[in-house]
Amino acid sequence: MKIKPVILLTLLYLSHDLHAQAPAFVADSLDGYIKRGMADWKIPGLAIAIVQNGKVVLARGYGVRDVEKGESVDKNTLFEIASNTKLFTASAVALLADQKKIDLDGRVTTYLPSFALYDSASTALVTVRDLLSHRMGTKDYQGDFAAWDTDISRQDVVDRMRLLKPVYPFRQTFGYSNGGYVTAGEIIPKVSGQSWEAFVEQKMVRPLQMNNTFMLTKGIEKRPNVALPYTTCCNEEGKVIRIPFDNLDNLGPSASMISSVEDMSHWLIMQLDSGRYEGKQVLPWSVVKETREPNTIMSTQRMTLFPLAFQVYCLGIGQLDYAGHSVFVHRGGSFGYHTVISLVPETKLGIVVMMNLDNSNFHQALQFQLLDAYFGVPYADRSAYYLRGARKREAKNQQELKSMTGRVAAGTKPPVPLMNFVGTYRNAYYGTMTIQPGLITKGRKELVARFQHHPDLTARMEYMDGNEFRLSFSNPRFGQFPISFTQSGDAVSQIEIKGTEFVDDDSYRFERVMP
Repeated sequence: MKIKPVILLTLLYLSHDLHAQAPAFVADSLDGYIKRGMADWKIPGLAIAIVQNGKVVLARGYGVRDVEKGESVDKNTLFEIASNTKLFTASAVALLADQKKIDLDGRVTTYLPSFALYDSASTALVTVRDLLSHRMGTKDYQGDFAAWDTDISRQDVVDRMRLLKPVYPFRQTFGYSNGGYVTAGEIIPKVSGQSWEAFVEQKMVRPLQMNNTFMLTKGIEKRPNVALPYTTCCNEEGKVIRIPFDNLDNLGPSASMISSVEDMSHWLIMQLDSGRYEGKQVLPWSVVKETREPNTIMSTQRMTLFPLAFQVYCLGIGQLDYAGHSVFVHRGGSFGYHTVISLVPETKLGIVVMMNLDNSNFHQALQFQLLDAYFGVPYADRSAYYLRGARKREAKNQQELKSMTGRVAAGTKPPVPLMNFVGTYRNAYYGTMTIQPGLITKGRKELVARFQHHPDLTARMEYMDGNEFRLSFSNPRFGQFPISFTQSGDAVSQIEIKGTEFVDDDSYRFERVMP
């Protein structure tokens, strides 16, 4: 599939005094920077909004939301905002705390009596604040493969928290947890009588006139003006390919919202005006302030190539020192999408960037480039910095993919008959994987793996050599990986698989279930 030339969207909103107030980079160079970055990163479509002093000073779309049809992105084009959902959830919980219905420092078991972590000591201590500030001892994204695009419920996500063995001491190390936010979201109906989505929509989304914002991913493909998801990951040529929409409603409080830069500009304006929007108090200032209180240290290192110092996580948003300014930042990523928001309260500046390509760091580069411009930092091409690292990683990835193709093509005979792999395997956290006979491709038999909780996902298993197969998921964004097996004589006892690091860094060991 070839990308059509990047089309600059004609729909454009500029305040009458943009060129008078904005830095020179924004007024004179931003268009060229974005178009060049999109070409370098192969980004089909991107939307951006900048707000300052209570006004939208820029809202634009670039490129296309549909590569095949060439349909343009505008300021109302919908994107999955993924983890930028978290600040809505944290604000909802903080609002209920402000109303004395939740104690942020109260134990989770007060509201969810059956909730448990891996060890009983942590279960007895874990608070609502711990859930929202990623400090339960698990590592980043631990266990997410079992929830991402699966049929397990939110309650299942909560219940499985007890199976995640921590790798860090409790309440000492940052470990990004989608499950923690799902758990916090499940407290909301217990104390308010409303579902997470109904509460957030009633208290925030509608009062902010975010009429083009939706709480769930279900039905996204039927909505008008939606950006289709694309990736350059997981293929040997680095081509831009269309991938399926994610279904993340079971991760709702963590990742399921859909919005546009126009609607998100309302959210930013409210955040920067002490909870007010168009003269109305949407959230009490005490609630907004609570979400910005630091809770977990993410990094104390000072970077040399960026004017970036400490980074901490608050509630639903991170805080960092950038060029001597306090900046609140959060990113979001799902298959085919990346988003980022930035808030600079001292200058009432807000930025939101959305794009329909996931294998790219241009959204971060653009965020920092704009902060540089507004803070008077001497120009350095942030996109070029990120791009150098990305191209090295992509070259390595493509070489690994080509190496696996060569190993499959070599036609090495497996040490045991393929039929010996057929059967059911179980992982205590995930559930079952079933291996069945597959197709015969180029005269060689294959196996196919099916996953209990991913009803729409299969994976081809092609033998390479030694004790490894190539596993190729039917959804290309889950990737291609070498997987290993363990045998005893002619019997296969276990298979260890891995999915994309975009979702989960862990591998999963499936033990054979004996008939």
